[in-house]
Amino acid sequence: MNDLAARGGATAQDAYRVLVVDDDPDMAGYLAHLLQREGLTVEMASDGESALVRVMTAPPDLLLLDVMMPGLSGFDVCRQLKGDESTALIPIVLVTALEDSESRVRGIEAGADDFLSKPVKREELVARVKTLRRLHETRKELESRRLAAEVQRKEAVRRAFSRYISPRLADRIADAGESGDPFQGRAQRTSLVALFADLRGFTRLTEKTEVGAVVAMLNDYFTVLTEAAYQHDGTIFNMAGDSLLVGFNVPFPQADAAERAWRTALEMVARFDPLAAEWKARHGLELGVGIGVCGGEAIIGNVGSSHYASYTIIGDPVNTAARLMQLAAGGEVLLCGPLYERVRHLIPAEQVKERGDVTLRGKSEPIPVFAVRAGAGARA
Repeated sequence: MNDLAARGGATAQDAYRVLVVDDDPDMAGYLAHLLQREGLTVEMASDGESALVRVMTAPPDLLLLDVMMPGLSGFDVCRQLKGDESTALIPIVLVTALEDSESRVRGIEAGADDFLSKPVKREELVARVKTLRRLHETRKELESRRLAAEVQRKEAVRRAFSRYISPRLADRIADAGESGDPFQGRAQRTSLVALFADLRGFTRLTEKTEVGAVVAMLNDYFTVLTEAAYQHDGTIFNMAGDSLLVGFNVPFPQADAAERAWRTALEMVARFDPLAAEWKARHGLELGVGIGVCGGEAIIGNVGSSHYASYTIIGDPVNTAARLMQLAAGGEVLLCGPLYERVRHLIPAEQVKERGDVTLRGKSEPIPVFAVRAGAGARA
């Protein structure tokens, strides 16, 4: 077996395939015969149009393309294939009787990888094919490595960011490349919606339950809450003790951030209810999740020291949401006035209780607060 066919022990499935395109059947047959003697798989096309169809249907590893053909010329076919991303890497050898430099320039401009002059000599043909095959295999190997590295990079990005954001947003960052990392930017002031959720009855849980069981229950609790947040593309900013901070409209803009936060709050309660029922049956504990939500301008950025830092949100809406969370009963969502006005069309009036103006710790002026019992009937 000759060295063209012997690379890697080629089989019928992975044999190097050459498409010979020539309107002269004698010339096409002659080129095919020479290549087949080298152990290559050869197909033939008699014009440019049928060549394009064959390439798009089953891309070959190499094209031997006659220049002077009726209809589409070899220059035309070469230009189309090299202009298409899916076929641009297929090596093309223009076979021509034209010897003038202008024709060679046209071929180069069309994207041809090499030229063969008629009459074609066997030694020259074999040498050209061997060289282009090596180049083609090197290209494919490099492209394969590049794609594998890209897949690994994206998977690493997804794993890193999926701890904080929904899989959809993690995919968005991974697809955007390194320049798309929203967590590396400078601190900025932006409009956002903050949601704080907290487990009611946590102190009794820690006092009456074995340590290992407490950790397992907290893991289940945070799992259902983060799944609810991810369902509406919320970003997890902090998880401490039994409290969870979720932000909306950060790090990516969300025109419907208020609605997303409200639906997340409902989803959190709905997902937690079955878990609470299971815990009551098993441990005899009455537990619930209390939620506070508020919107406004806040600062977002990496905060900490040279030893430890975290990407977080700081400001009045975050503090207000935290204070509302502390006031909320189990299964209750407390909304600051401006945030309630943005989502009131989603909430049945009979489920809303106006708390009036409430003075929250750390605030000099009272703010309007609205309470919603987030039962199944409250879901939008």
